[in-house]
Amino acid sequence: MAQDSYMYHNYKAIAASFMSEGNYLNALKFYQKAYAQKEGKEDIELLLDMALLYDTLEDYDSAEQKYKEVLDINPEEPSAIYGLATVYDNKGDYKKAIEYYKKAIRIDPYYDRAYFFLANAYDQIGQKEKAIEYYKKVIELKPDDFWAYNNLGCIYEETEQNELALEMFQESLRIDPTHYKALFNMGVIMKKLGNYADAVFFYKQAIEKNPEYPYSYLNLAVLFKEQGDYEKAVDIITQGIYHNESAAFLYYNRACFYVRLNQPEKALRDLIKAVQLSPELEEYMKNDSELDPLRTLEAYQKFFN
Repeated sequence: MAQDSYMYHNYKAIAASFMSEGNYLNALKFYQKAYAQKEGKEDIELLLDMALLYDTLEDYDSAEQKYKEVLDINPEEPSAIYGLATVYDNKGDYKKAIEYYKKAIRIDPYYDRAYFFLANAYDQIGQKEKAIEYYKKVIELKPDDFWAYNNLGCIYEETEQNELALEMFQESLRIDPTHYKALFNMGVIMKKLGNYADAVFFYKQAIEKNPEYPYSYLNLAVLFKEQGDYEKAVDIITQGIYHNESAAFLYYNRACFYVRLNQPEKALRDLIKAVQLSPELEEYMKNDSELDPLRTLEAYQKFFN
């Protein structure tokens, strides 16, 4: 028995070492060796480690099985209940996810991550008021939670509660003044409130902090498009394409801008590139009146018909 116990703990230690190196497949191999020992099936710590690793590897069915094994040993283990909730969340089964997040909260009323992802699950199914309620609870428990403020601000913006959205985005920037997503969202809300100069400022800041986030370029370019400055819009989209070569919607929008600048050949090249990157755009573009000037081009007819 002593030898078996030694082997068991040795397997766990080797697995933990591989985990620390990010070598997940080898870690899993040794976790499975440990699990094959008698102690393995009764060790909640091991089962939770295996469940988390399966989750990391996106093997959600195996993760679910391991969490359930933990609950067979201890039906009140909050980490396993929360873990099951995240598995169902990842699978898109938000009804079950909500059920298990609430179970975790009943056992531990201060489980701020459970409140956070419960709010997100309600947001996913369109229950915005519930989402707002639980994001507020996260903020109550953890006043400096950047993402709680940011996500709550997005819900307020979606539901046209724009002043509240602005307040939440300002709070998220108070916590992290350089985060591109908060800067981007400030651009969104400033535009909605009619503060175009501020919107331009925040979009430019978002681009500076994260040049690989394509939506900052798109929204900034659209601001200039709405002011009739298509050349500036093209410049901005071109910068965006330089940093995001696979963003089909950037090519598509630049094609629209080129149409306005009466540069049909460039527009068509971008349109073809956009459709090559995202074939589902083809059906959409056939009904987009902005692109009508291109439809008489021989190259357009050849490529799309």
